[in-house]
Amino acid sequence: MGFNTLPFIFIFLPVFLAVYYLMPERLRNGVLTLGSLVFYLLGTWKRPWCLALLLGLMALTWLSGRKLAGSKPLLVGNLLVLGLCLFGFKYAGLLGSGIALPLGLSFYSFQMAAYVIDVYRGRMEPEECPVSYAAEILMFPKLLSGPLMDPADLKEQMYRRTCTLRKLDAGLRDFIIGLSMKVLLANQIGGLWRQVKTIGFESVSTPMAWLGLVAYSLQLYLDFCGYSWMAIGVGELLGFRLPRNFEHPYAARSMRDFWRRWHISLSSWFRDYVYIPLGGSKKGEGRTYLNLLVVWLFTGLWHGSTLNFLLWGLFLFALISLERLGWGKVLRRSQVISRLYMLLVIPLSWMLFAIPSLKDIGSYIGRLFGFSGGTAVHARDFLVYGRQYAVVLVIGLLVSTPLPEKLWRRIRTSPLETVLLLVLFWVCVYCMAVATNDPFMYFSF
Repeated sequence: MGFNTLPFIFIFLPVFLAVYYLMPERLRNGVLTLGSLVFYLLGTWKRPWCLALLLGLMALTWLSGRKLAGSKPLLVGNLLVLGLCLFGFKYAGLLGSGIALPLGLSFYSFQMAAYVIDVYRGRMEPEECPVSYAAEILMFPKLLSGPLMDPADLKEQMYRRTCTLRKLDAGLRDFIIGLSMKVLLANQIGGLWRQVKTIGFESVSTPMAWLGLVAYSLQLYLDFCGYSWMAIGVGELLGFRLPRNFEHPYAARSMRDFWRRWHISLSSWFRDYVYIPLGGSKKGEGRTYLNLLVVWLFTGLWHGSTLNFLLWGLFLFALISLERLGWGKVLRRSQVISRLYMLLVIPLSWMLFAIPSLKDIGSYIGRLFGFSGGTAVHARDFLVYGRQYAVVLVIGLLVSTPLPEKLWRRIRTSPLETVLLLVLFWVCVYCMAVATNDPFMYFSF
């Protein structure tokens, strides 16, 4: 059950909030735990073993956490179990097992790993209360697709949070903004990428191939950023402060800058728990590039089991390495060059992310640069679908820039914003009522 469903909006969330607000503060962690278990069960009721896995890993890391301080074998054991579960399920398909990835495993395993590492380092005290620890891991706004939270900050908020009318108002507003990004923009723009796949990668024209990549890039951003805004909004309803996960990444002027703005909590996780422990950039240039290679290979492996994700990670590693070697200085000097560069490499990177088959990637590159032949091309496809999706593409492009947010802040909490949000909300409700289920793209990771 995703946030962009009518049962969540009109049944689960109102009932949960009513119980949550009526309970004394000392009991709210327990309510959050039970409510999050119900939320997870509604999404995995056909696969109850997913819940058993989640509870088992949670019990392991909580029990171990109480004895982790200074115990390297215990830390390594926990990380091995979490890693084997995560990558075992991700790559089980390569062995023909047909076992689906447990919902949310990629995110809650990383949240648990961060907890045991921080306890081992002495950065935070272990959580003594099993109910509070369960609430920290299971908290449903972030359970399935993040954002990943700093364990120490999360633990502090578990014991020091307040629910106020101001937070309720802010949470509802943020939730509607995120819902609108997902339902009114991401879902609609996604239709263009589906058209590209229907035509066939080897049969689209060159303009259509580029237009399709623009559509996919916007769909992925608006879908995941929309989810993050909804998660932040639901967190505010519960009294929590969830971290912002996107900072206008398509306005970046280098790939290094892009990954400081895109999926910020995941990038921070890899920095804090992989890159810096490996030595970061403090052990010489050669070691720095080796550490970056490990991080980007790991990032690719985390996202999926097919070879395209490894290629995607290697492509990003190559671009970031080139920027460190001097290309970044050129980009910083010229806004024109940096903008043109990012307009080229962002869609190309998402092409590797979106297309699993290496053969299809080759066909698509051929269409992008016009050197693929031997197949009939739909010469007018760009005009046909360009007209059909022009309005929503332009709006999506505008929303991906910092400008709309700056304008929105000027009317924040004003009557005009309230009216606009009410209109957007009910339009979203209508779209959800007449459309088939369109889950969040990152649920598959």
